[in-house]
Amino acid sequence: MPHPTPPPASKPDQATAARDPLTACVHCGFCLDVCPTYQLTGDENNSPRGRLRLWREEAEGRIGSDPWTDFYTQECVGCLACEPACPANVPYGLALEQVRHRHVTEGRDKPDWRLRIADWLARHPAWFNATMLPARALRRLNLLRHRNLFPGTPPLVESTARYAERLMADRRPTGPRVALLSGCLMEAVFRELNFATVRVLIENNVQVFVPATQGCCGAFQEHLGLAGVDRLRAQNRQAFGGDDFDLVVTNSAGCGLALSKTLAGDKPVRDVIDFLNDLGPVTRERGAAAVTKTRLYVDLPCHLIHGQRVDRVPERALAATGYRWELAPLARECCGSGGVYHLRKPENAREILAKKSAFLNQAEGDPVWLVTTNHVCMMQWNSARAAGLVRRPYEVRHLIQLLDPAGK
Repeated sequence: MPHPTPPPASKPDQATAARDPLTACVHCGFCLDVCPTYQLTGDENNSPRGRLRLWREEAEGRIGSDPWTDFYTQECVGCLACEPACPANVPYGLALEQVRHRHVTEGRDKPDWRLRIADWLARHPAWFNATMLPARALRRLNLLRHRNLFPGTPPLVESTARYAERLMADRRPTGPRVALLSGCLMEAVFRELNFATVRVLIENNVQVFVPATQGCCGAFQEHLGLAGVDRLRAQNRQAFGGDDFDLVVTNSAGCGLALSKTLAGDKPVRDVIDFLNDLGPVTRERGAAAVTKTRLYVDLPCHLIHGQRVDRVPERALAATGYRWELAPLARECCGSGGVYHLRKPENAREILAKKSAFLNQAEGDPVWLVTTNHVCMMQWNSARAAGLVRRPYEVRHLIQLLDPAGK
């Protein structure tokens, strides 16, 4: 039975909740209806309030270190849908981050060697970019077929920073000055999305700078509970903390959430689509056949709407694509990607995606494009084909690609 909407008057002081996330939960259960793992299992322990209870009892010494607590902690997707649903403003994401880090430190959670290598590469962007050169080349040739790798044509050698410098010198925009987070995986594997972002911003008279000293945002490490996040945050505070630009933009919801925590109180961090939506981007002209036949189904990333609390649909940006669009069914529910969740808990991630992606089998349009604004969500949506969840042709697109003057 669905829970009623929580009354706004029941919200306690948020600062109090932030001081002690484990004691702020009032056990009302409003989080149950929005939690993907509770909906999947019906297990109270596999919900935000169930995990908070386990973590609190352990912190207070009422239970010892327990493999079931470890299991339910790892089961969490980390989508943060529970936070806006919570009448007590429990900072669940903060508690989850702290507990994950403690579990890794104590040896209770041991990310496998592949994730450890990925962590090292994320901290060393030059090595990451060089290591992924063959992957970029194979993606360009459409020869790299992996369930998570959506098709694309990433530049092989030129960096996003160099491309932005070159395009800025050629076009000389005079509008707002923004710094772009190029990201680690985005720059190493999906660089075409960064290039499209630079082109769209400059076409809309936005000055784009890509600080050379920036590093990984730390989201990957937060998801895994790994050490060293503070060093990454310090590096990015220095890289993005100057007065040379007005704000920072990101084209990945998870990275945007991590960087917004890093730069809180210093520089505003905006999702690039939300920023362009306010500007009113240049409209792409499409042929009558494309407008009639093509259909966009828009999914909203969890770390944007729940984490960054940007819940509005970017209607002006979507209209500017020139295509017909509509929100995908369950657009505000998690797709199961969860940063690294689809890698660590692939069975759960598949079941969560199955519910969301089923509509694509009967969706109107030819072609059909699933559109989102987070590259990890794109990877998860692309996997629906290989997993047999979607049996008809469809493509996964980042919305910035549909605003790109060089795109289709």
